[in-house]
Amino acid sequence: MALVTVRTAAERLGVAYSTLKRWVHTGHVRTTTTEGGHHRIAEAEIERLLTKQQPESHSRRSRAVDPDESLGGLSARNRLHGFVDEVRIDGLLAQVRLRVGDQSLTAVITADAVRALKLKRGDDAMAIVKSTEVMIATAGVPPRETKRRPRRK
Repeated sequence: MALVTVRTAAERLGVAYSTLKRWVHTGHVRTTTTEGGHHRIAEAEIERLLTKQQPESHSRRSRAVDPDESLGGLSARNRLHGFVDEVRIDGLLAQVRLRVGDQSLTAVITADAVRALKLKRGDDAMAIVKSTEVMIATAGVPPRETKRRPRRK
């Protein structure tokens, strides 16, 4: 696994060094930290970021969805962007570990929610913290429509 400096990765991605550093610190880019505390980015991560920039990914959607915009009606403001590090499903519940920067956050949610969000390792996701609860969200995932059963009289 070849590792490159943040400056080299920024040049290859066509973004400013400060922009890539911000992405690293907010958890949008996965890095390896050296013993001296410097971030190094794997070639595979650069490829992942390059594919996200390709025009084909935007043609699938009529308009790019800002994750915060799609959750505009949500009262929780503590939103932590990261990626799914691990998903464990056991019965009705699931444990989702999200990596946010160099921190790890674990949420226990229903197994149905994991299936509805189609969460898997490596997916971009957002932890939403409200009081003592943590919710997991993904950008642009439309809610599943459920059929309501008619009431019995």
